[in-house]
Amino acid sequence: MNTHPKILVVGSFVMDTITSTEVFPAAGQTVLGYHYTTAPGGKGANQAMEAALLGAEVTMVGKVGTDAFGDRMIESLKSAGVDVSHVFRTDDGTSSGIGNVMITTQDGKALNNRIIVIPGANHKLTVDEVAFLENTIEDYDMVMLQFEIPMEVNCAVAEYAHRKKIPVMLNPAPIAQIPEDLMKNITYLSPNETEAAELLNCFVRNENEPVGEQAVEEIKKAMKNKGLKKLLLTLGDAGAMMIEDEKALLIPGVQGIAAVDPTAAGDSFVGAFCTAKVAGLTDAEAISFSNMIAARTVSLMGAQPSLSSLDQAIAFHQQAGRGTTILEKVKEILK
Repeated sequence: MNTHPKILVVGSFVMDTITSTEVFPAAGQTVLGYHYTTAPGGKGANQAMEAALLGAEVTMVGKVGTDAFGDRMIESLKSAGVDVSHVFRTDDGTSSGIGNVMITTQDGKALNNRIIVIPGANHKLTVDEVAFLENTIEDYDMVMLQFEIPMEVNCAVAEYAHRKKIPVMLNPAPIAQIPEDLMKNITYLSPNETEAAELLNCFVRNENEPVGEQAVEEIKKAMKNKGLKKLLLTLGDAGAMMIEDEKALLIPGVQGIAAVDPTAAGDSFVGAFCTAKVAGLTDAEAISFSNMIAARTVSLMGAQPSLSSLDQAIAFHQQAGRGTTILEKVKEILK
């Protein structure tokens, strides 16, 4: 068991501009909002920060603009202890990535969000810039990838990892079809149910209903056809399901959470899961742990400001009267 997980994240930086409103505007309509803020985000950066806050040694590889948002996003990761020495900056005037986040709320609780991402510098990251990883990737216990950077970069990094037998977690968002030469080199695919339905071309579940046995069998069949080893399917407040070979493991989510902003929930879940697995937890333990970390994330506004250290997560759940055994187990391992 490695008590000091080393995780490599190759991914995106996005500065989120967040507007809260009671209703999304229709086409041609103007509505009033009541809160606006900015917060560092980006799927890659969020996942890197969550893993670092939980105790992993994390290296982030990505690209930002030569601008104030780029400065702020790099400093945000540095403050969490992430190694940012391999974060590149544009030299052609391309700005840092921006995410326009709109959140509808009712009685202080988030209902839905809509996000438009302008990739900016993220799409300027090149295979040549990450080529150094071919000789260093064996230093890591896990590699994490997402779809806010060029697909060819993901393919190259996954190939480097596969050659050295390093497990790869792919979070396929924003949704895009996965090339065969990427799929064959990933260990875990972690979509939400909407992404899973599109990627696997199969039904997952109706809203507010469990994933049925027939749906699980269809998912297994689709996984086999695509050569996918492990599917970590996130189901919002219903929890998450690990599907592998003939097994399907559902771990329910944490109930009674007043959701304020779901923006980084998936990122915190994936960052926590990878940290827990490399620390030696079983799938069931890792999912339970990740559900608890993500539960705190949705209770706070902003992407990175809502991410949790172990102490913060323990205090949050203890205050609500929930058991924290799994959180304390990970804290003991990673101390």
